Amino acid sequence: MSYDAAGAGSREIPVESGDEDPLEAGAGGPDGGQERGADPPADGAGGPDGGQERGADPPGGGLSGLPRDELLALALEQKSRLEGYEEKLKRSLADFANLQKKTADDVRAGVNNQLDRCFLDFLQIYDDFARAKEAYAAGGADTRGLDSILRNMDSFLSKYQVTAIDALGEIFDPNYHEAISVASDPALDDDTVTKEIRKGYISHNRVIRPALVEISKKGA
Repeated sequence: MSYDAAGAGSREIPVESGDEDPLEAGAGGPDGGQERGADPPADGAGGPDGGQERGADPPGGGLSGLPRDELLALALEQKSRLEGYEEKLKRSLADFANLQKKTADDVRAGVNNQLDRCFLDFLQIYDDFARAKEAYAAGGADTRGLDSILRNMDSFLSKYQVTAIDALGEIFDPNYHEAISVASDPALDDDTVTKEIRKGYISHNRVIRPALVEISKKGA
């Protein structure tokens, strides 16, 4: 309903049905002009979190949000841990190298021990042939066959670098000689080998068997 400007009286002014109701149009309404039925603002838009999406990590998360002193302490801790691992690795490698060397030495020693035992048995047979030759030669028998066998045996020993120990005239050496008798000889120095009773042999600086010898003593 409206009143005229003159104020002479009041009368109703009909409103045409086509005119738009200001309240229905939403002009100046409590919702700030939002159309009816429109979707509400998106979640977080203009909200208290400044538009941050739900479920996102807060700013400054992870190591980047730690103080400098804490970061430095963590770095030093990791460095110390890595140095410990490196030291353990070095010790493990050194232990492995020592074990590898010891294993190789043990295998080599085992093989050499078996070879030395084989050569020792062979030398006993060699001694038997040598004594047989001496016995036949003393009786005037032909020893050419035994000589040929002994030469072949000498070639076999040389092939595998098994050599006789020089003893006669040498000063007694317990590493290579085994004294089983003593003879008096003032003209010789003490412990001079005067007689070789059984030959000794070495192979690659290893004594397969020592030489059995007689040594001199001036006052014996």
